[in-house]
Amino acid sequence: MVGADHMQIGEVAERTGLSLRTIRYYGEVGLVEPSARSRGGFRLYTDTDVDRLNLIKRMKPLEFSLEETRELLSAIDRLQSAETDSEERADLVERLDAFEAAIDARCRTLRDQLAMAEEFAGKLREQRSRQHTST
Repeated sequence: MVGADHMQIGEVAERTGLSLRTIRYYGEVGLVEPSARSRGGFRLYTDTDVDRLNLIKRMKPLEFSLEETRELLSAIDRLQSAETDSEERADLVERLDAFEAAIDARCRTLRDQLAMAEEFAGKLREQRSRQHTST
């Protein structure tokens, strides 16, 4: 830990399970930029940055594009902003609802794929056990 509120990229990598390269990349594409820099120029991150990285990590298996990820993060940021008026808030909530529906659909697809994979594995085990008992 660098300071009470900041940590270096190595600690962030440990806490998120992401590689240093991935964390740097997310900074380069504007998803999670370091909150500060040390005097030596090292990237410094906060717990909020770690939470944001973990959110991105959870989106990855659901195959959201960088643009979709950026859009979701932007909506979350705008909702948390005191400058956001009620009309914009309503629009943002609709966008989050659309993301939630997409997440639900992708989760159903993944569950279906997992069920097929488990069925395939079961059939393969049956085939192998029949081979073992016939020899």
